[in-house]
Amino acid sequence: MKREQPYWPLILILAFLKFVLPLLLQHPVYELQRDEYLYYQQGQHFDFGYLENPPLLSYLGMISSWFGGSEAWIKFWPCLFGAATLVVTCLITAELGGKLFAQFLAALSIITGAYLRVHYLFQPNILDIFFWSLAIYLLIRYINSKKENYIIWMAISLAFGWWSKYSVLFIAVAIIAGLLLSPYRNIFLRKKAWLAAGLALLLIMPNLLWQYSHNWPVIHHMEELQATQLKYINRSDFLKEQLLLLLPVVFVWITGLTSLLRNSQYRIIAIIYVTVIALLMFGSGKGYYALGAYPMLLAGGAAAIEKWSEGKKWLRYAITVFIIGLSIPFIPLLLPVWKPEKLAAFYQQYGIDKTGLLKWEDQKEHPLPQDFADMLGWKELAEKTIRAYHNISGVHNMLGTAIYCRNYGQAGALKYYNEPEAGLNHRFIFSDNGSFLLWVPKELSFKNLLFIGRRMPDKGDEVFNHFEKVTIIDSVTNPYSRQFGDKIIFFENIDTAGLRLAQDGLKAEKQKFNR
Repeated sequence: MKREQPYWPLILILAFLKFVLPLLLQHPVYELQRDEYLYYQQGQHFDFGYLENPPLLSYLGMISSWFGGSEAWIKFWPCLFGAATLVVTCLITAELGGKLFAQFLAALSIITGAYLRVHYLFQPNILDIFFWSLAIYLLIRYINSKKENYIIWMAISLAFGWWSKYSVLFIAVAIIAGLLLSPYRNIFLRKKAWLAAGLALLLIMPNLLWQYSHNWPVIHHMEELQATQLKYINRSDFLKEQLLLLLPVVFVWITGLTSLLRNSQYRIIAIIYVTVIALLMFGSGKGYYALGAYPMLLAGGAAAIEKWSEGKKWLRYAITVFIIGLSIPFIPLLLPVWKPEKLAAFYQQYGIDKTGLLKWEDQKEHPLPQDFADMLGWKELAEKTIRAYHNISGVHNMLGTAIYCRNYGQAGALKYYNEPEAGLNHRFIFSDNGSFLLWVPKELSFKNLLFIGRRMPDKGDEVFNHFEKVTIIDSVTNPYSRQFGDKIIFFENIDTAGLRLAQDGLKAEKQKFNR
């Protein structure tokens, strides 16, 4: 395949469309998603790592806070990296010999399917997909130019991928395997390859040192994921998801896979894909973990389809219409385009509620997809908690009342919606869930506690047996929210033994992550 030039006017127009489309489609009734509150709050506590993830996304959240931290500034990053991924995919297409139509087809493939949802959520996946794609682009540049500097740049891309999401190890191992199984294996005899590896190790060292000093929380997090989510994943479902994630363009990436397998120059790309899928499948990875491996196949497929359809404009028009026509009906599954009740009725009307697509982590079917349900109820919870906090101030000293949240979503939402005029002290909003545990004040003292949780604490939760009085104040009432039923409970007048028990318990939990 002969390398072609990128068609920049087309690429930039489609990148702009990719950027604005999610912003235009989501209904304004939806709020930030549960995890987005966590990642944004991480950005308010600068560090070289966090209990759940590497810190690069959180640094972007910190930048958003400099501009006011509005939802628009938080959503700016997934939209931006979605557009950047589209650009890189088009560049890969050009490297593989794709001209105007191929670059258009590759870009269209990134606009549709699961990428439409992923590139609207402020989550590590947006960086993960981008740096995987960038690394592959740089590898192909090396193959085409034989310039070893591209190997160094590829290593830097993988290092940034490490700072984004630890799953970059899958693509890194796959690239090494692909090089060893290809004619390019002699790169390991070159000094620059080892220089690249050393540079990558140097770049990720601050995070590795942070992991070491905190007793490797990544291992703890993976064990927790395995116990709560990954154990429900089977290999047949994983493979089925690979077909469903990008259903409107599944023929494009399958064409890319087969054409790359037959091409001795670029067969390494197909080997990398197969290796990634094998690693994820046998490692109990979720289906969407593989999304970073598809831009290269979409690029290869687009280039091959362009070549086959040369001189057949009608076929190219038909392919375009087919992809767009098949993509539109899936939009309500990918983005919350309507109010919850209308979406739920749509799913029921078309039998989507019987397909398993509305199954949550609890393995039960619900009216909305879990991501959509996780975008509702947070503002209601925050407003009711702030109101409860002020209502008790006439009887109790507010400075003696802390707010404890069972999960990071609740704590993150309270902090996010706690405007200065609300009067809540951020230090007195705490949780022992996820990275919030690391931010609990060393000398946390309180007399009363506003408890935010799904249900009343169990009798075995000893601390809560040391309060004089317990009152359920309010709860989340939005039935479509995953937070539906979350309660605001007021615990009054803890005794000295109970406070010491709470302080010692939090200290012991934090100590697990300190060497």
